[in-house]
Amino acid sequence: MYKIGVIGDRDSVLGFKAVGLDVFPCSRGDEAKKVLHQLAKGEYAIIYIIEKLAAELTEDIDKYKDSRLPAIIPIPGKEGASGTGMDNVRKSVERAVGADILFGGEK
Repeated sequence: MYKIGVIGDRDSVLGFKAVGLDVFPCSRGDEAKKVLHQLAKGEYAIIYIIEKLAAELTEDIDKYKDSRLPAIIPIPGKEGASGTGMDNVRKSVERAVGADILFGGEK
């Protein structure tokens, strides 16, 4: 059975533990990078990562974009949304459909 993991600073991820997700508190990019690769090799089908860390790990996350699993999804941290998550959704839709049907090329 697949699992769901959440990577981010302690304050941003602890709430996810209450709903049964596995949380991995990391405050630095190098810590998050190690955890990301460990989870991707394991039984994790979905990995949520706060946008701040996702921005630091763009190259590492890109390695998994064409893989069936895991789905790596940036989410806002305690600071709020930076727009990284929505930008990734727009890029994925554009890649799948061949055109930017969500925003019509506008950001």
